[in-house]
Amino acid sequence: MSTLQARPALPFIQTLIPALVLAGLSGAVVHQAGFLAGPPAEAALYAPQTVTIEPRQFSYRADGEYLRGSHVIDAPMATVDESRPLTIMKYQVAHSDYDHCVADGACKAAEGVHQIRENMPVTGVSYDDAQAYAAWLSRKTGETWSLPTDEQLAFAAGTGFPDDAFGLDPDSRNPALRWLADYKREAAERSKRDPVPRIRGSFGENEFGLADFGGNIWEWTDTCHRRVQLDGEGTVLRDEPSCGVYVTVGNHRSPMTSFVRDPKGGGCAVGTPPDNLGFRLVKSTRWYAPLISRLRDRHFPV
Repeated sequence: MSTLQARPALPFIQTLIPALVLAGLSGAVVHQAGFLAGPPAEAALYAPQTVTIEPRQFSYRADGEYLRGSHVIDAPMATVDESRPLTIMKYQVAHSDYDHCVADGACKAAEGVHQIRENMPVTGVSYDDAQAYAAWLSRKTGETWSLPTDEQLAFAAGTGFPDDAFGLDPDSRNPALRWLADYKREAAERSKRDPVPRIRGSFGENEFGLADFGGNIWEWTDTCHRRVQLDGEGTVLRDEPSCGVYVTVGNHRSPMTSFVRDPKGGGCAVGTPPDNLGFRLVKSTRWYAPLISRLRDRHFPV
């Protein structure tokens, strides 16, 4: 009986031993390749100040252009149960920090900068520029930095996140009412224009310690602008992302073409263009984030 009971364990052991050997070899290769090495010696020099947003349930106006038939309507409210904390830069990236990336040859110089005061946020940068900076900062710190999504920025911005609703009856088919609502909203947005950038901290902090959100610098996100077509009952027929155009957020949303650096020259897909374009980044705190960062540095497809 004991012999018969022992036999089924043999295939399991025969499978387990090669798996353990393979895992050991893989670990050795990863270690030898430096994928699990500690952060670079100079990492602390480049680490930005951050705030951590604790998990909570929150609601915000969904991004995108929503149409019922041929009529533009308000995007729905989205409610999110966020279960993970978010680590995000307290301030927008400063000119001085961005200039280090330029000096290293990893970023292009910002556009249209005539006067830079100490501690000024960088402006005149595109989505592509922000992505290049995120990759450079990840290499310098050994961490994983990226642009936030629109949802992540809504999570961090709290009560300061804009609501771009028209405030119209979604069943209304009167185009004059919609035109008037759009006109009033654009007039209100233009009245808030404040084109001269200010030093970091000028617009205060929100309830989570996030500084300057909703001031006169719109922040790039990693969320593609989209057009959502609904039927008469409100069911989604098509959700069409346009990933050459990305959502920027300030005191209202402005979808911008990815290569645009100066919004005054055009490139705004919908509504009033931003005063200035800048950005801040989020940091991944997952345990494997440094490994992912090093794999990307070595051009592994991850």
